[in-house]
Amino acid sequence: MSSQKYQVLNLYKTLLYMGREYPLGYPYFRDRCHKAFARNRTETDVQTIDQMIKRGEFVVKEIEALYRLKKYRTLRKRYYKHELEPDTDSTA
Repeated sequence: MSSQKYQVLNLYKTLLYMGREYPLGYPYFRDRCHKAFARNRTETDVQTIDQMIKRGEFVVKEIEALYRLKKYRTLRKRYYKHELEPDTDSTA
């Protein structure tokens, strides 16, 4: 049981760390994360807790993908701006 407790605490800390750059703001993310963990604090079934931990790890991966996509789009706009704009010099 202490192993699961460690996993849950680690997941919570990881989510809070990942939420620092969330598009809707850190307070929004922190409140939603806290409510989700508080809602399930009385859960005692080991299998259910394992499922919740796996879902939380999936959310971490989705947030990482969101940040990578944001970074990719920013870099693409910065360095390939001329390719993204429509061609205005051609005559039809």
